[in-house]
Amino acid sequence: MIDPQPEFCPIAGEVKQLEPGLRRILAQNPSPMTYRGTNTYLLGQSTLAVIDPGPDDDAHLSAILTACDGAQLSHIIVTHAHLDHSPLARRLATQTGAPIVGFGPADAGRSDLMQQLAASGELGGGEGVDEEFSPDLLVKDGDVIETSDWALKVLHTPGHMSNHISLAWGDALFSGDLVMGWASSLVSPPDGDLTAFMASLHRLAQYEWRVFHSGHGAPVTAPNARISELVRHRLSREEAILSGVRNAPTTAEALARDIYIDTPPALLGAATRNVLAHLIDLTERKLIKPQGALSRNCIFQSL
Repeated sequence: MIDPQPEFCPIAGEVKQLEPGLRRILAQNPSPMTYRGTNTYLLGQSTLAVIDPGPDDDAHLSAILTACDGAQLSHIIVTHAHLDHSPLARRLATQTGAPIVGFGPADAGRSDLMQQLAASGELGGGEGVDEEFSPDLLVKDGDVIETSDWALKVLHTPGHMSNHISLAWGDALFSGDLVMGWASSLVSPPDGDLTAFMASLHRLAQYEWRVFHSGHGAPVTAPNARISELVRHRLSREEAILSGVRNAPTTAEALARDIYIDTPPALLGAATRNVLAHLIDLTERKLIKPQGALSRNCIFQSL
């Protein structure tokens, strides 16, 4: 598989100055789903926010505490409750006394449909979810988190996960896993929601952004162009999925095998979850229908 960002080669644990008042530390958790690893951000100078502390890892905790270097850590902000973003938050809070800030637990912000599908137990999902995540301070869309050093506006941007938030710092955005430069996001129902994902992209497209600092990979330096690219990509996938269903009744797994022909076998499961997200969205839009109740293995047909 071709490396999407060969120039992005930070060393785990080292502090990288990105711009005045903003630093990044890479966690040592590379994988096909996390790329080089999780980006943890330190915002501010005399008063700090840590954004996405990352996985529960001793070395990463030590690197964050060393980077704080005596400055007051006032907020630990988590964009979403995945195991590569949130678990270290509690240990960091215990060591520093800073509160954990988030939209809510892992299932916060789910649509009524996703709540129903989760309750049915027939959809699967739950990959990498931090079920123990429990923020000390809850924020909602439009809230501002601020100190004398910095201010962040909270944007509830569900899709990759229902409790996902992005954080606007002027014309820069901490975009979590919603928008990344190296890959498109996994959308795995019921934690992920393709309908919400597209709405979040369209919402972000209404602003003129300078840069996105994402959960994984290099800074996105042409963010509005990247949003447009991701929308086109999803619409292309949608058309391929619709074409497959119109050809013959089929399943998410069969469609993934037909559509994701260049995807390594290890990632075919994630591709299948993305296809399922599209199939649920298309069902809600009354463009296709399942044969029987919605489930991970059900057959979909055209109307």
